[in-house]
Amino acid sequence: MSWIRCSSRRFLRHVLEPGIDQMASRGDVTMAQTGQLMTAAELLRMPDDGFRYELVRGALRRRPLAGHRHGSMAMHLTTSLAQHVRAHHLGTVYAAGTGFQLAADPDMVRAPDVAFVCRERVIEIGDVEGYWPGAPDLAVEVVSPHDTYTEVEEKVCDWLEAGARMVVVVNPRRRLITVYRSLTNIVVLTDQDTLDGSDVVPGWTMPVAAVFA
Repeated sequence: MSWIRCSSRRFLRHVLEPGIDQMASRGDVTMAQTGQLMTAAELLRMPDDGFRYELVRGALRRRPLAGHRHGSMAMHLTTSLAQHVRAHHLGTVYAAGTGFQLAADPDMVRAPDVAFVCRERVIEIGDVEGYWPGAPDLAVEVVSPHDTYTEVEEKVCDWLEAGARMVVVVNPRRRLITVYRSLTNIVVLTDQDTLDGSDVVPGWTMPVAAVFA
Protein backbone atom coordinates (compact mmCIF):
# COMPACT_ATOMS: atom_id res chain seq x y z
CA MET A 1 0.00 0.00 0.00
CA SER A 2 1.39 3.41 -0.96
CA TRP A 3 0.54 6.75 0.61
CA ILE A 4 0.93 9.63 -1.84
CA ARG A 5 0.71 13.35 -1.15
CA CYS A 6 0.65 15.42 -4.32
CA SER A 7 -1.59 17.50 -6.54
CA SER A 8 -4.49 15.47 -7.93
CA ARG A 9 -3.69 16.35 -11.54
CA ARG A 10 -0.09 15.13 -11.37
CA PHE A 11 -1.20 12.05 -9.48
CA LEU A 12 -3.90 11.15 -12.00
CA ARG A 13 -1.49 11.58 -14.88
CA HIS A 14 0.62 8.89 -13.24
CA VAL A 15 -2.14 6.47 -12.31
CA LEU A 16 -4.32 6.64 -15.41
CA GLU A 17 -3.12 5.26 -18.73
CA PRO A 18 -0.66 7.39 -20.71
CA GLY A 19 -2.31 8.80 -23.79
CA ILE A 20 -5.84 8.43 -22.50
CA ASP A 21 -6.62 12.06 -23.36
CA GLN A 22 -5.47 11.39 -26.93
CA MET A 23 -8.01 8.56 -27.06
CA ALA A 24 -10.70 11.12 -26.31
CA SER A 25 -9.48 13.49 -29.00
CA ARG A 26 -9.78 10.73 -31.62
CA GLY A 27 -13.48 10.57 -30.93
CA ASP A 28 -13.59 7.54 -28.60
CA VAL A 29 -15.41 9.66 -26.03
CA THR A 30 -19.09 10.37 -26.59
CA MET A 31 -19.97 13.40 -24.49
CA ALA A 32 -22.47 16.06 -25.46
CA GLN A 33 -22.70 19.53 -23.98
CA THR A 34 -25.49 21.89 -24.86
CA GLY A 35 -24.96 25.63 -25.06
CA GLN A 36 -27.97 26.33 -22.80
CA LEU A 37 -27.76 25.68 -19.06
CA MET A 38 -30.09 23.02 -17.69
CA THR A 39 -31.53 22.52 -14.21
CA ALA A 40 -31.60 19.34 -12.13
CA ALA A 41 -35.41 19.26 -12.46
CA GLU A 42 -35.13 19.35 -16.26
CA LEU A 43 -32.54 16.56 -16.20
CA LEU A 44 -34.83 14.43 -14.08
CA ARG A 45 -37.64 14.83 -16.63
CA MET A 46 -35.52 13.76 -19.61
CA PRO A 47 -36.68 10.56 -21.34
CA ASP A 48 -34.47 7.47 -21.20
CA ASP A 49 -32.59 7.28 -24.50
CA GLY A 50 -30.03 4.63 -23.57
CA PHE A 51 -27.30 7.02 -22.42
CA ARG A 52 -26.18 8.18 -18.99
CA TYR A 53 -26.29 11.91 -18.30
CA GLU A 54 -24.72 14.18 -15.72
CA LEU A 55 -25.14 17.89 -15.15
CA VAL A 56 -21.86 19.75 -14.66
CA ARG A 57 -22.35 23.39 -13.65
CA GLY A 58 -25.51 23.50 -15.69
CA ALA A 59 -24.02 21.83 -18.78
CA LEU A 60 -25.47 18.51 -19.90
CA ARG A 61 -22.92 15.73 -20.42
CA ARG A 62 -23.79 12.50 -22.18
CA ARG A 63 -21.87 9.29 -21.61
CA PRO A 64 -22.12 5.80 -23.11
CA LEU A 65 -23.51 2.94 -21.05
CA ALA A 66 -20.95 0.90 -19.11
CA GLY A 67 -19.28 -2.08 -20.77
CA HIS A 68 -19.00 -5.64 -19.46
CA ARG A 69 -15.87 -5.24 -17.30
CA HIS A 70 -16.98 -1.92 -15.92
CA GLY A 71 -20.39 -3.28 -14.92
CA SER A 72 -18.94 -6.47 -13.45
CA MET A 73 -16.49 -4.62 -11.18
CA ALA A 74 -19.13 -2.13 -10.09
CA MET A 75 -21.42 -5.04 -9.17
CA HIS A 76 -18.68 -6.81 -7.18
CA LEU A 77 -18.22 -3.66 -5.12
CA THR A 78 -21.94 -2.99 -4.79
CA THR A 79 -22.72 -6.54 -3.61
CA SER A 80 -19.95 -6.62 -1.00
CA LEU A 81 -20.74 -3.14 0.29
CA ALA A 82 -24.52 -3.63 0.35
CA GLN A 83 -24.32 -6.94 2.23
CA HIS A 84 -22.16 -5.39 4.94
CA VAL A 85 -24.20 -2.20 5.22
CA ARG A 86 -27.48 -4.10 5.43
CA ALA A 87 -26.15 -6.60 8.00
CA HIS A 88 -24.94 -3.82 10.29
CA HIS A 89 -27.68 -1.24 9.61
CA LEU A 90 -25.14 1.38 8.56
CA GLY A 91 -27.18 3.26 5.97
CA THR A 92 -28.09 2.96 2.30
CA VAL A 93 -26.10 1.78 -0.74
CA TYR A 94 -27.03 3.18 -4.15
CA ALA A 95 -26.53 1.47 -7.50
CA ALA A 96 -24.80 2.88 -10.57
CA GLY A 97 -26.52 5.83 -12.20
CA THR A 98 -28.11 7.26 -9.05
CA GLY A 99 -27.96 11.04 -9.22
CA PHE A 100 -26.66 13.27 -6.42
CA GLN A 101 -27.22 17.00 -6.66
CA LEU A 102 -23.98 18.60 -5.51
CA ALA A 103 -24.73 22.26 -6.23
CA ALA A 104 -27.42 24.65 -7.44
CA ASP A 105 -27.51 27.69 -9.72
CA PRO A 106 -25.84 26.43 -11.79
CA ASP A 107 -26.94 22.90 -10.96
CA MET A 108 -24.54 20.01 -10.57
CA VAL A 109 -25.75 16.39 -10.69
CA ARG A 110 -23.18 13.60 -10.59
CA ALA A 111 -23.81 9.85 -10.76
CA PRO A 112 -21.18 7.48 -9.32
CA ASP A 113 -20.90 3.75 -10.02
CA VAL A 114 -21.54 2.93 -6.35
CA ALA A 115 -22.50 5.20 -3.46
CA PHE A 116 -23.12 4.95 0.27
CA VAL A 117 -24.92 7.35 2.62
CA CYS A 118 -24.72 6.75 6.38
CA ARG A 119 -27.82 5.93 8.42
CA GLU A 120 -27.79 9.24 10.33
CA ARG A 121 -27.96 11.29 7.14
CA VAL A 122 -30.63 9.04 5.61
CA ILE A 123 -32.81 9.59 8.68
CA GLU A 124 -32.11 13.32 8.75
CA ILE A 125 -32.95 13.91 5.08
CA GLY A 126 -35.83 11.42 4.92
CA ASP A 127 -37.56 10.30 1.73
CA VAL A 128 -36.32 12.20 -1.31
CA GLU A 129 -38.18 12.89 -4.54
CA GLY A 130 -35.58 13.27 -7.25
CA TYR A 131 -31.85 13.44 -6.68
CA TRP A 132 -30.22 13.06 -3.28
CA PRO A 133 -29.35 16.56 -1.99
CA GLY A 134 -25.59 16.60 -1.49
CA ALA A 135 -22.74 14.15 -1.84
CA PRO A 136 -22.75 10.57 -0.60
CA ASP A 137 -20.35 9.68 2.22
CA LEU A 138 -18.65 7.25 -0.17
CA ALA A 139 -18.53 7.59 -3.97
CA VAL A 140 -16.98 4.92 -6.20
CA GLU A 141 -15.89 5.63 -9.77
CA VAL A 142 -14.82 2.83 -12.13
CA VAL A 143 -12.61 4.23 -14.90
CA SER A 144 -13.96 3.46 -18.38
CA PRO A 145 -11.95 3.33 -21.64
CA HIS A 146 -13.53 6.64 -22.71
CA ASP A 147 -12.59 8.48 -19.48
CA THR A 148 -9.73 11.00 -19.54
CA TYR A 149 -7.61 11.81 -16.49
CA THR A 150 -9.04 15.34 -16.62
CA GLU A 151 -12.59 14.03 -16.34
CA VAL A 152 -11.70 11.66 -13.50
CA GLU A 153 -9.86 14.45 -11.67
CA GLU A 154 -12.87 16.73 -12.12
CA LYS A 155 -15.24 14.16 -10.65
CA VAL A 156 -12.99 13.42 -7.68
CA CYS A 157 -12.73 17.15 -6.93
CA ASP A 158 -16.48 17.62 -7.28
CA TRP A 159 -17.26 14.78 -4.86
CA LEU A 160 -14.77 15.96 -2.26
CA GLU A 161 -15.73 19.63 -2.51
CA ALA A 162 -19.40 18.69 -2.05
CA GLY A 163 -18.61 16.83 1.17
CA ALA A 164 -17.88 13.19 0.26
CA ARG A 165 -15.75 11.65 3.00
CA MET A 166 -14.17 9.04 0.73
CA VAL A 167 -13.84 8.71 -3.05
CA VAL A 168 -12.65 5.41 -4.52
CA VAL A 169 -11.37 5.30 -8.11
CA VAL A 170 -11.02 1.85 -9.70
CA ASN A 171 -8.59 1.56 -12.61
CA PRO A 172 -9.21 -1.77 -14.42
CA ARG A 173 -6.30 -1.56 -16.85
CA ARG A 174 -3.69 -1.04 -14.17
CA ARG A 175 -5.51 -3.08 -11.53
CA LEU A 176 -5.18 -0.22 -9.08
CA ILE A 177 -7.63 1.33 -6.64
CA THR A 178 -7.04 4.88 -5.46
CA VAL A 179 -8.67 6.06 -2.24
CA TYR A 180 -9.11 9.80 -1.68
CA ARG A 181 -9.94 11.24 1.72
CA SER A 182 -8.92 14.67 0.45
CA LEU A 183 -6.81 16.01 -2.42
CA THR A 184 -3.71 15.57 -0.27
CA ASN A 185 -4.62 12.35 1.52
CA ILE A 186 -4.42 9.72 -1.21
CA VAL A 187 -3.80 5.97 -0.96
CA VAL A 188 -2.94 3.70 -3.89
CA LEU A 189 -3.86 0.03 -3.52
CA THR A 190 -2.62 -2.88 -5.64
CA ASP A 191 -4.26 -6.29 -5.97
CA GLN A 192 -2.17 -7.45 -3.01
CA ASP A 193 -3.94 -4.95 -0.73
CA THR A 194 -7.35 -4.68 0.92
CA LEU A 195 -9.84 -1.86 0.46
CA ASP A 196 -10.98 -0.64 3.88
CA GLY A 197 -14.10 1.43 4.58
CA SER A 198 -12.36 2.90 7.65
CA ASP A 199 -14.58 5.32 9.61
CA VAL A 200 -16.79 5.97 6.57
CA VAL A 201 -18.15 2.40 6.34
CA PRO A 202 -17.03 0.85 9.64
CA GLY A 203 -16.00 -2.79 9.42
CA TRP A 204 -16.23 -3.11 5.64
CA THR A 205 -13.20 -4.53 3.85
CA MET A 206 -12.75 -6.09 0.44
CA PRO A 207 -9.63 -7.59 -1.16
CA VAL A 208 -8.64 -5.51 -4.17
CA ALA A 209 -8.12 -8.72 -6.15
CA ALA A 210 -11.81 -9.56 -5.59
CA VAL A 211 -12.85 -6.32 -7.26
CA PHE A 212 -11.00 -7.32 -10.43
CA ALA A 213 -12.01 -11.00 -10.32
